[in-house]
Amino acid sequence: MKHDHSPVLPGHGATDYARYMRIDALLDLQRSPDEVIHRDELLFQVVHQSTELWLKLAAAELAEATAQVAAGQLAAAEALLVRATLAVRLITDQLEMLRYLSPVDFQAMQPALGNGSGAESPGWREVQSASRKLGRAFDEQLATHGVAATEMCPTDPSEPLHRLAEAMVEWDERVSVWRVRHYQVALRIGGHRPAGSPGSAANMLAKLAGHRFFPALWQARMSLTTNG
Repeated sequence: MKHDHSPVLPGHGATDYARYMRIDALLDLQRSPDEVIHRDELLFQVVHQSTELWLKLAAAELAEATAQVAAGQLAAAEALLVRATLAVRLITDQLEMLRYLSPVDFQAMQPALGNGSGAESPGWREVQSASRKLGRAFDEQLATHGVAATEMCPTDPSEPLHRLAEAMVEWDERVSVWRVRHYQVALRIGGHRPAGSPGSAANMLAKLAGHRFFPALWQARMSLTTNG
């Protein structure tokens, strides 16, 4: 029996897959062969454009997790935060692709980047804002339960508030690992002078590696050692 696979969705593309995924637009977002000044621009754009997509997803998951925390649905919030954390793990892993971009090649393609910088990433800014909102929602839950953040070093893995705190610490850690890896890649391909050099953008990357969105949850761990 012959099956009709003609597209039924509106939009451009020869198939419904192409139309739903907007493949034509997606694959047209990279510079064309006539535009590039170095062939590795495709590598560089694919890594960074896919990073923006994963960050968009992570920010959306964080926003929904915040709404669930505010509604008292802590288990649902934890599951969403786990998904956001996996997105950050994936963008960390794909930085390995940039190991194949040599300093010489990066310098050759750098004029195509203009004054662009990863610090201008809209996805990263959304993630930062969403993380802060999640922290505020969590603090409100702590107040509702009469629990201090410094008590959030879990003793009962089945307790939803403690499980959510653990997921938040994991998120913080994964973001930090991504920052450190990003910093190392920036040094490896020669895009930045090492931290400590005057005017180096790597100074900010190095500084941010130690930043935490939820410092009180980390303080809870340190207090165990201090009081032990």
